[in-house]
Amino acid sequence: MSIRGGCLCGAVRYEIEAEPISARACWCRVCQYLGAGSATINVVFPNQTLRVTGKLRDYRSVADSGNVMHRRFCPQCGTALFSEAEVRPHLTIIRAGTLDDPELGRPGATIWAASAPSWACFDDRLPRLDGQPPPPPGP
Repeated sequence: MSIRGGCLCGAVRYEIEAEPISARACWCRVCQYLGAGSATINVVFPNQTLRVTGKLRDYRSVADSGNVMHRRFCPQCGTALFSEAEVRPHLTIIRAGTLDDPELGRPGATIWAASAPSWACFDDRLPRLDGQPPPPPGP
């Protein structure tokens, strides 16, 4: 399966030859910044087949989980594309809104629900976790 996507301005494009491992709606405080106040929808992939064209910038931070994260974005339009945790270097988190086919980003759970504001909208059909779930399976 070949999955493609890119940033708003088209300066960064990517392709990955792998099936998604999981997809989640995340309400951690960092994702609220990235999502302009809402949750972000994140799709987890094994990164061994990810190919990126175009330049990315990297922002290193510590997540609510305590993990050191690298958040990569387009320096031209600012679109957040990828995140990677140093503790799980074999996985790449792709922002669902950057997928050419956003249907691939249908979340299977909501995480960090305890950090959501009182007005947050939740899909009651999805499992809801107050914090960080266990990591997806490794290679």
